[in-house]
Amino acid sequence: MKLSEEQIAFYDVAKNFAIEKMAPHAEKWDEEKILPVETLQELAQLGFAGIYVSPDLGGSGLSRLDSTLIFEGLSQGCTSTAAFLSIHNMATWMIDNFGNQELKERFVPDLCSMKKISSYCLTEPGAGSDAGGLRTKAEKSGDHYILNGTKSFISGGGFSDVYVTMVKTDQNSISTLVIEKDSEGLSFGGQEKKMGWNSQPTAQVIFEDCKVPVENLIGQEGDGFKIAMMGLDGGRLNIAACSLGTAQSAYERAVQYVGEREQFGKKLQEFQALQFKLADMCTELEASRLILREAATKVDNNTSDKTKAAAMAKRFVTDAGFNIVNEALQIHGGYGYLKDYPLERNLRDLRVHQILEGTNEIMRVIIAREILKENK
Repeated sequence: MKLSEEQIAFYDVAKNFAIEKMAPHAEKWDEEKILPVETLQELAQLGFAGIYVSPDLGGSGLSRLDSTLIFEGLSQGCTSTAAFLSIHNMATWMIDNFGNQELKERFVPDLCSMKKISSYCLTEPGAGSDAGGLRTKAEKSGDHYILNGTKSFISGGGFSDVYVTMVKTDQNSISTLVIEKDSEGLSFGGQEKKMGWNSQPTAQVIFEDCKVPVENLIGQEGDGFKIAMMGLDGGRLNIAACSLGTAQSAYERAVQYVGEREQFGKKLQEFQALQFKLADMCTELEASRLILREAATKVDNNTSDKTKAAAMAKRFVTDAGFNIVNEALQIHGGYGYLKDYPLERNLRDLRVHQILEGTNEIMRVIIAREILKENK
């Protein structure tokens, strides 16, 4: 797929920022579990905190394809931080795309500047990939909703200012609310101890008779499932892009390493077994790039098969990305296993991409369902 000069520029700006301002600090952010707010605000100044949000409210008004290019570039500096920014973008887009004008004007400008940070709350302790099985309830009482329930594995939990939350407003109806951090009845669990994604805080978000103004409803009651699914189409593209960029950086390190390292009196690059590994890694990167950009184009064009395309891209690219990083680590031998090199962190950070935004097993369910639907 041929990119425009402007799209190439988006990618270059993101990648250069990642290499210069994220990569040198990524190890510290991971080890000390630091969310680099100042760095995120610098990214907001580049227009990367409201990538596909209306320019009238401070967004960049770009496409989903543009977004994948940006996250592919950013993840080459710090996978975890890039992925956190992806989630912020998804939550901000939901308010901008589905909220009324008053709600948008109240929240979106501060989110686009990252004066405020947003989180997306769907997953629950008993409802992970089963989005329709959530149990958090919101009952209307006068001019407020009263919420009870718990959300799990929330990136930004306890830290973010705004929580875009899926709730049940009746037995069969899911709705979306914007919940502010200082809301009465809102609390947070302890920070989760994770394998990766350590530059972003993760915690349960707990609602105990939590009061939320009715004007914080996004769209209409009952729109929540549609909003969640549309958000996940884009979220899956961005997470795939983060896997792709991380895999690209790992592959480049592997190519450099085999050209420098010697064993048995010759460079590693002279061994055919390693040449074959590099050939497969390069092929999988190119295939990932093609399927991801094609899927992003379908989401941009709102084609009938956009959900299938996004699921296919997420499944393929996150699996391929993890395998490529694993091979790059293997090529580095014992050095790849050391924290002095970024590969072990890359591997830890990418592993969760095969789980979140719907597990890759669920991606297969979605793809198969869409195939069979097409054949009816």
